[in-house]
Amino acid sequence: MSLQDDLTAVRRNLNELVRSVERLERDVARQAPAAAGPPGGEETVFVPDTPYDSTLWTDSDDEGLGARDRRAP
Repeated sequence: MSLQDDLTAVRRNLNELVRSVERLERDVARQAPAAAGPPGGEETVFVPDTPYDSTLWTDSDDEGLGARDRRAP
């Protein structure tokens, strides 16, 4: 194949991709009103980006490493 043939094939594939994405967007837009809320009708809980208070972890073990004052098996 020549470079021109390759470019033509790439353009054709790109155009098909654009058409597929447009069809997908239309399908999602049609179903969006039915799927407006989270599954099960549960309320969304937002978790803040602020760091947790370090005193919450004072007496905790390192997960997977065991207790701090003992050796792992």
